[in-house]
Parts: sequence; structure tokens; C-alpha cells
Amino acid sequence: MKDFLIIGGGVIGMMTAWQLAEAGHEVILLERGECGREASWAGGGIVSPLYPWRYPAPISRLASWSEGRYGYLTAQLAETTGIDPEFRRRGLLYLDLEDESHAIEWARRIDKPLSRLDAYAVYAREPGLVDGLDGGLWMPTLGSLRNPRLGQALRARVQTLPGVALYEHCRVERLSVESGRVSGVETSAGRFTAGHVILCGGAWTGRLLASLGITLPVRPVKGQMMVFKTPTVTGSRQWLERVVLRGGRYLIPRADGRVLVGSTLEEAGFDKTPTPEARDSLYASAVAILPALAECEIEHHWSGLRPGAPEGLPFIGAIHGVAGLFINAGHYRNGLVLAPAATRLLVDQLLGREPILDPMPYRPRAGQGVPDAAANEAPSPGASCL
Repeated sequence: MKDFLIIGGGVIGMMTAWQLAEAGHEVILLERGECGREASWAGGGIVSPLYPWRYPAPISRLASWSEGRYGYLTAQLAETTGIDPEFRRRGLLYLDLEDESHAIEWARRIDKPLSRLDAYAVYAREPGLVDGLDGGLWMPTLGSLRNPRLGQALRARVQTLPGVALYEHCRVERLSVESGRVSGVETSAGRFTAGHVILCGGAWTGRLLASLGITLPVRPVKGQMMVFKTPTVTGSRQWLERVVLRGGRYLIPRADGRVLVGSTLEEAGFDKTPTPEARDSLYASAVAILPALAECEIEHHWSGLRPGAPEGLPFIGAIHGVAGLFINAGHYRNGLVLAPAATRLLVDQLLGREPILDPMPYRPRAGQGVPDAAANEAPSPGASCL
């Protein structure tokens, strides 16, 4: 029997497997599709909550811990796997903020670099922005990375670890619970057993827990994005050099000149179909920030499912009423942002180490569900969860 079994091969699941294996444990990692191809792939790669001053303090603590790790983490992955996640710290421009004074006060309180720029300084940084701006806020420390490449690098790293057994295209049908303790899972590829089971299934986590009669408020929230292919630029400057945020939508530059625009927020269940309405809306937002994008080809339009949770606060810790069952899910829009801290916090608990942060704000509450005995029976055909 392996020490740990992780359900979900996104950034959260792969980082967890990496840390547990490096600590000397044997790990099974199960993924319903291909690792890193769900929300971890579909996002934009900004290594910060979009408006960090609007989030509860527990999220800010996770984000602050994670932010300082990505430079080292991505450099290590690039060196060991040959896949560069393209982490760049070029800063973020906020335009037309309604709560600018609140943002500045938040930054002053936590000693975060954030300053007011006049229009001249804004256009000096990004000459191609739409005319008529009267200035903005500047966060110079913000970083971004190419999240599909982060997923590829993590997958490559996990595959080199002798303690990790990775199974892709392996759909979890149900959790096996005996005498109040989880003993493993039943999957499309057979039964797997482990001493501890960790749910990192993103938007699908709540559905899997429901098979045990446990209600946890993690739901799918659809987000759609697009990428523009800009013309080849001679010299050192691309059309866009840094992340720009305006009216709840953002533009993210890639090292090769491509520009991403995102994203929508839709309650559409598990439907990931891109829509013409979202395409038009994203296009309008992109051109309203960088007008020259109207001349560019839309290279790709896609969607993904975020694991929504109340206040965007993830659930990290033991599931009440089922010994050996743990969760790390519900990160909403900030799974990549919070991943280094969220995974380290759970691994600290699993290995009995001093946690990096107080784990109490993230623990699933006892009142959020205790499994019914009948729920442990095999589900009806077609009830696959992950």
C-alpha cells in the first residue's frame, strides 16, 4: 500500500506529489485526463490575485508566501526538465480603479510597492494603450508565467521522481471508506489503495465528496479567454510588455509577443463550450485597452472551469468524519497564485511539521458534512466523479 494517493493532476496535485516524494514517501497520482490540462492550463498565469486588497486576509497570506517562491521554483523546473515556464516580473498597471484609495491604503499597511502614476508615466511604460488615460496605479513586483508550460514542467518533474506512480486518463469512480477510514479509490483502471487520500480535483471535488454524502461548497465557475497573435517586432520592445488591468479584464503579454485577454465569470455548470458572446466581449475589452489588437489575428479562444468556493477561500486540511481523507481545493481564480503555499501548508500537516501559516482559516468545518453509511455503497452506473 502506498503512503499517499492524490486525486487530480493539476498544479496543486503535482506540487503536492513532488513535495511528498522528495520527503521520501510513495505517492500515487491519478488524473482523469492529462496532467495540467484543466484549470491549470486554462488560466492566464498572473502570480497575484487581480485585486488583492479585495480579498480576505487568509488569501492574502497564502498569496504573499507564494509570490516569493515562483522565481526559484520556475528556475529549478527549467533546469531539471528543460521546460521554461517563462516567469517574468514586469509589473502590473491598474487603469480606472474605483477603489484606488483603498488599494493604496492596503499597500501601505502591508508595505507592498504600489504607487500612483500620471498619464505620462503610464504611456512611457506602455505607449500602445488607448488614448485618454489620466494615469493609473503601478505594482512593479507583480510576476506572470506561462501556465501551460508550468504544467508541462511539473509533469516532467513528477515523472522523474521514483516515489511517484502517475496514472493519466484514469477516472475515479468513488472513494472507498471502511469503518470510517478511507482505504483507497475505485477507478476506470481498477482499485488503488493508500494510507491517505488527498482530493485536488478542482471543480470536480465537490461532486466526488457528494458520493460520500458530504456537502462541500466547491462548484465549477466557467471562464473564457482568448489570445492574439501580434506581428513580429524587431528590436527589444513588444506591443505589450506588462500586465494591464482595466474594468475587470486583463491583458497578459507572452515572451513571444502574444497577448492574452481574460476572462469571463459564468455559472454554467460543467459546460466548457466557448461562446460567440464571450468572444465578442473579450475582443471588445482587449481593444478598449490596446487598440492595435484590432489588427491582429485571434489565434485561440478557450474556456476552463474554476473551483469556486465562498469568498474564494480554499479548503485545505482533513475532511471531518473520514479518517485519512484530505482536501486542497476551492482556490477559485487563484489556484496557480496560491499553489506553492497551499500545497506546502497541506504537506506540513500530512507530515506533522510546523505549518508555514495558521491552518485554521482553511480547514473544512465539521458542519459541512459527515458521510452517510449508505453513501459508501457503489454509485449507480454513469455516476463517475473524476
